[in-house]
Amino acid sequence: MTTRAELHRKQRSWPRKTFEKIPGPALVVSGLHLLYAALIIPAGSLGYEAKVALFAFLSAMTLWAATRIPAGYVALSLVLFIILMKASEPDLLYQSLAEPVVWLMIGAFIIGEAFTRSGLADRLTYSALRRFEKKGSLLNSLAALLFATSFFIPSTSGRAALARPILNQLGSRFSSRERQVLSVLAPSVILMSTSATLLGAGSHLIGIGLLETASGQSISFVNWLVWGVPFAAAATAVTVLAIRLTMWPKEETEARVPEDGLPAPEKITDPEKRTLVLITVMLIGWMTDGLHGYGIAFVTVAGAALAMAPCYGILSFKDGVRSVSWNLILFVAAATALGTAMIETGVVSEAEEKLSGLLLAAGQAPEWLLVLILAAVTVSSHLYITSHTTRAVVLVPTLILTARSIGADPAAAVFLGLIGMNYCLTMPISSKALLLFYEEGDGSFSARDLAKLSSLLAPAYIALMVLFYFTYWKWTGLGL
Repeated sequence: MTTRAELHRKQRSWPRKTFEKIPGPALVVSGLHLLYAALIIPAGSLGYEAKVALFAFLSAMTLWAATRIPAGYVALSLVLFIILMKASEPDLLYQSLAEPVVWLMIGAFIIGEAFTRSGLADRLTYSALRRFEKKGSLLNSLAALLFATSFFIPSTSGRAALARPILNQLGSRFSSRERQVLSVLAPSVILMSTSATLLGAGSHLIGIGLLETASGQSISFVNWLVWGVPFAAAATAVTVLAIRLTMWPKEETEARVPEDGLPAPEKITDPEKRTLVLITVMLIGWMTDGLHGYGIAFVTVAGAALAMAPCYGILSFKDGVRSVSWNLILFVAAATALGTAMIETGVVSEAEEKLSGLLLAAGQAPEWLLVLILAAVTVSSHLYITSHTTRAVVLVPTLILTARSIGADPAAAVFLGLIGMNYCLTMPISSKALLLFYEEGDGSFSARDLAKLSSLLAPAYIALMVLFYFTYWKWTGLGL
């Protein structure tokens, strides 16, 4: 017979038993969400819509990094959450599929499939395997090749679209883990090499335009080369070294790349010729988008349409559509919508005001501390302003205003700020180049891989900026 005391003990232990059944990671994630809510709800400077958008954004970052829930599902669910909470209209969801990055990626997938089917990927793979037999040498050479593309393709997404099919073909000679590392290496090098030239990113041109309008100063193409190339080379070398030391299987560095009986390519075929012509035309289109007015995304989709043309094309329309990773496309659309919500609800403008106050307060600090704060603020800006262009539009006027108020050189502040804004390796949504290589499966990196790598590279990047400022950049005439 059960006594009243035993019955009471069983009833009291039921909540504890239920609590103990909940997995530890779920408790941590739930606790973080409660913390976010506790910090955001009392924030008087944010309106209701901004609070909901900020909570959704922080939730997305947490779930991407700490859980195995598909990234696309997380992003889509949180966009729906924002709409259901009346923090935005349903157009936020519908218009996300009209974003240029969505169509850029659709076109890039189709171009990549055409590149592979034509035989060009096999030809380039054979050439690479013949020249570089060891995996470590191939890794370094690939990084050097991607770095060089920054001088003639003025778009990180364009460089990523060109590199993706080559890496897909090379990836078949590597293990699953090695393919994951390659999928991180390529966009990381592409992003780190962005600082090499004035044309390396559209944000550079926007920043210089704002500088000329606000202060009458400018930074010439040659000056940017003098200051940018050494820094970009050093940042790229540090990135490749960090990836090799922390992610690449150590025992495989000196291993030979298996050729798997890949036959030597014969005379170049008609499909290869058509693909070469198509890619050449696209390269010209990417390089001259400022002249003809059509963006990178439009040029890429136009090239994809030509690749599927009934008479000229390399593949059929049906095969081209099948080559698109639609789960990734939906992730990009939904994740972009999260970033849009952050801007439209005023979260980004509130962050701009806080940053402006911080930079103004730092004006009385020693020069080394001022440079450190400027680097830290601009490098971390990709965490809450996911668009590279938007970062420049938001932060460059603040940098110019701050420089004037403390008697510093606006041109130097803008250059340092743009270099800092080029760092965006923490989340897949931080860059189109990362998104092009981000896909669920064995052959690509995870959000957790990226976050771990960034925890090492972000401090190193800031330290490198400070080091260059007090050495090479000062020696060549750059100073606040």
